[in-house]
Amino acid sequence: MAMHGELQDSHGRMMRDLRVSITDRCNFRCLYCLPETEEAANFYRSKWDALRNPHPAGLEPIKYEWKPKSHLLTYEEIGRVVRVAVGLGIEKVRVTGGEPLLRHGMETLVADLASIPGVRDLAMTTNGFRFAQKAEALRSAGLRRVSFSLDSLDRDNFRKMTGRDALADVLAGIATAKRLGFAPVKVNAVVIRGLNDHELESLADFARREGVVMRFIEFMPLDSSRAWMRDLVVPGREILARLQARFGLKPADQSGQPSETARRWIFADGGGEAGIIAPVTEPFCGHCNRLRLTADGQLRTCLFSLEEHDLKPLLRGGADDGALAARLVEVVRGKEAGHRIGQPDFVQPARSMSCIGG
Repeated sequence: MAMHGELQDSHGRMMRDLRVSITDRCNFRCLYCLPETEEAANFYRSKWDALRNPHPAGLEPIKYEWKPKSHLLTYEEIGRVVRVAVGLGIEKVRVTGGEPLLRHGMETLVADLASIPGVRDLAMTTNGFRFAQKAEALRSAGLRRVSFSLDSLDRDNFRKMTGRDALADVLAGIATAKRLGFAPVKVNAVVIRGLNDHELESLADFARREGVVMRFIEFMPLDSSRAWMRDLVVPGREILARLQARFGLKPADQSGQPSETARRWIFADGGGEAGIIAPVTEPFCGHCNRLRLTADGQLRTCLFSLEEHDLKPLLRGGADDGALAARLVEVVRGKEAGHRIGQPDFVQPARSMSCIGG
């Protein structure tokens, strides 16, 4: 495999991080991803009315049908892609969805990925609903890091944001992860103006009390309703200013990690860490080292890619690992310089976050 070199794009960036979606399905209906509840519709409608703005750009919601099982990569196929990618320089692998814990027996996949020489970091992102039930098996299989989605600490607001009355289940999952020694435990909150931005300080305080790492993420145009509006984005600088005013923050040393998506801050009293991921107002595309593999075998070079590259014909057509490696190298060479959010020619991807993999 070494004859194919490494995964370097035409802008000189080396790919080290692979996000692997194992299902497009999810049991939540989050406003920023699959906003299919009446409360979600009412929230967006109220914002359009307040701004005297019709449905943005007149776009129709994405009508997406879940992929049948036969279209999804098997665990063996996923493992093969990861092995070839690691041979080309990938070091970090994150299992995502949809909601990954909806797929049966995923601890088998985790064990396989954990056994691959060269995988330096194996993690998972989950909504946390089933994590407490699966945690011990995942830990035994080799999973060491986990990130949870937690957009609100208020039960009613959590249900409004996710479409599910499941705050207690997510908190139980976080507590279980801490008890079993997953480290670090990260908690992600997508911040939407007029919905949960009033909870910034309480979420940060929760992270300090619980000893978890908090990540605040700007609202991105990846929702299936195509309802995203720039007015609903709380800029990273505003988030930082509010946290600074409440807690006092010191910048973390990130000198050796130029490809990190989060700007990290340490609480002045040493009580934990907060990070801000601001892809809308402060893009970090110049240092991007990520690839995404969708559950149905499409390789994506950017979260906002308009083009996908189907690996199934190679995986199911008898191609050897050398041919697969050559295809990965070829696709990466054409990776975009960056996304176009905020530009007049920006086009939202045809699939929502649930189908792309977070």
